Amino acid sequence: MDVYLIVSVLVVLAALFGYINVRFLKLPNTIGLMLISIVFTMVIFGISYFDDTLLNAEKYILTRIDFRTVLLDIMLSFLLFAGALHTNFEKLKVQRWPVLSFATVGVLISTFLVGTGLYNILQLIGMPVDYIYCLLFGALISPTDPIAVLGILKKVGIPKKLETKIVGESLFNDGVGVVVFLTIFNISSLGNAGAVEVVMLFGQEVIGGILLGLGIGWITYRLMRTIDDYDIEVILTLAAVMGGNALAHHLHFSAPLAMVAAGLLVGNETVRNTAMSEITENYVDKFWELTDILLNTLLFVLIGMEMLVLTFDYTYMLAGALAIPLVLICRYLSLLVPVKFFSKRMGFVPNTHLIMTWGGLRGGISIALALGLTAEMERDLLLVITYFVVVFSIVVQGLTVGKLVKKQAETPEIATQE
Repeated sequence: MDVYLIVSVLVVLAALFGYINVRFLKLPNTIGLMLISIVFTMVIFGISYFDDTLLNAEKYILTRIDFRTVLLDIMLSFLLFAGALHTNFEKLKVQRWPVLSFATVGVLISTFLVGTGLYNILQLIGMPVDYIYCLLFGALISPTDPIAVLGILKKVGIPKKLETKIVGESLFNDGVGVVVFLTIFNISSLGNAGAVEVVMLFGQEVIGGILLGLGIGWITYRLMRTIDDYDIEVILTLAAVMGGNALAHHLHFSAPLAMVAAGLLVGNETVRNTAMSEITENYVDKFWELTDILLNTLLFVLIGMEMLVLTFDYTYMLAGALAIPLVLICRYLSLLVPVKFFSKRMGFVPNTHLIMTWGGLRGGISIALALGLTAEMERDLLLVITYFVVVFSIVVQGLTVGKLVKKQAETPEIATQE
């Protein structure tokens, strides 16, 4: 089964599952696709007791797809650029300091809180794991997933100021989270690393990625400004993502952060007004909306199918169930300091930290990072725990965040900030 056939099978499944969701379940696509994929995989498990042909076919597809590479090195750049392209740059600029604090300080605090909490929980249930590996889990589960967040918040009537914070944080903190994860990963693999090396690696990835993205965005803008041909201008944006992603990996910069920076620059109102005609703007937006929808659809079908790689052990599942409240509590605590610091001067809506805690969804990025762990890093255990948290996050939090927002919106202070 070659690559083309595998992609064809995934697209057919994604189209079929998407149809079932829109026709019958009527859930947000992110949630519906993953639920249908999980049920589909469970049905194949059941059928395998009589005929294992379908199960072997699904396993073969998963073995031929390096989920971590496909998501982190390819899909993520397209999805982040598309998300940033349609983010209101001016509103994000006003909220830049709280967003950056959530995406950096918040991720670091959450990483250590989750890692420490999981270390103690595993000790209590008789499954001791080295502290450094628990920190790895803290790093991979702390960043919220922009793909899940953007997909679900589109259908939630959330106050604009709060939407900017949640979306802005999710766009930036996954890049920061990946850098934190890789730093801890390298420390655990090499045994030790000096503080200077850690700071330099972090600075190179984060600052280098943002500067590279701004440079790519500026070049794309200048090229688009000199022509008026929507076909070529759409291709220029595509080249910016593909070429920028390859260059970022070559320079060891953060490709996710580079694509966020490039997308924000190309999509901001000034560039749109000076470099794009109305027809070009329409084609660029439609192209990236369609790309976003297609890749999202494939991604959440894959997440549902990835349950085949899990080790179904009672103690693993117990650890996963206990990790769900731990991750939520740690996110709540990690947001307290930034929210308290900025709330008065930035005019935060009441209960911002509560809504951001419940609206901070985890997704494919966390699973991709967990799949990249080695056997010595307790990969099977941490993958099961990650899967529990991600499924709960997307399904339970994703289905109820709208109700939480509506309940909070009844507060007069929030209603005035819509």
